Amino acid sequence: MRSAIVVGATGLTGTSLIEQLCENDDYVSVIVIARRELQYKHPKLEVKIRNFDTLEEKDIEFAHELYCCLGTTIKKAGSREAFEKVDFEYPLAIASLAKKRGIPHMLVITAMGANEQSSIYYNRVKGKLEQALMELGLQRLSIIRPSLLVGQREEFRFGEKLGETVLKLIKPLLIGPLKRVRSIDASQVAKAMIVIALHGKKQPVTIYASQDLAKMDFPKVAQEELPREELFNWHKHNGVGSNEEDKVNQQVIINRAKFKVEETVVDEDVTFNRQNEK
Repeated sequence: MRSAIVVGATGLTGTSLIEQLCENDDYVSVIVIARRELQYKHPKLEVKIRNFDTLEEKDIEFAHELYCCLGTTIKKAGSREAFEKVDFEYPLAIASLAKKRGIPHMLVITAMGANEQSSIYYNRVKGKLEQALMELGLQRLSIIRPSLLVGQREEFRFGEKLGETVLKLIKPLLIGPLKRVRSIDASQVAKAMIVIALHGKKQPVTIYASQDLAKMDFPKVAQEELPREELFNWHKHNGVGSNEEDKVNQQVIINRAKFKVEETVVDEDVTFNRQNEK
């Protein structure tokens, strides 16, 4: 039975992630570290209100997985410095604390174009975060690189809505290598993260591209079929003959002498009645 810590639970993907974690039978405890309360409630869920600028090792309990969904925009943050604090400094600091706590696996959302050498500032920050996390030497690091995330946000983002509309229009043209730029539902990314945690590759660092995330699902449990001879072996399934009491029961079942008399009486009654009717 597993436990999970989630940071960034109030965003689009984080909101879906905590709901899916709480509904997953493999998890008995889901701890969210957030700066405000959540609307979602569940018996498995515990929310710890913390200031991310003053997080300490005691604020991070042991868990099997640390899910990091922290992310913002420069517009919302107000400046590049504030943006980097949320998208780079906080995830790295939390990862360092998780390492000290012995948390064996961190899953972090970055971006499809993450590259610290990128000419795009957003992708450059995400790439810098990936590199710093890899250098941190975590036991297991899973880097999630989704394309444009779609879903029902609490806030309206004009740029993302425009991008979502454009990608929907040109989706039929996005085939082959271009599949990687297709938009992806945030709930699917959340599900893919849980699939990776439970069934993903057990190696130090793995990077998951958006087109791979889009196809991920939980493995189907195959039901074992009994051989025909076992399926119809009633003695085996009923446990008959396994002890003295079963032997007695077996004799009673097989001995139908007393029922023959009753059957004969019934037959005679039926014949007698028919004769009277004539």
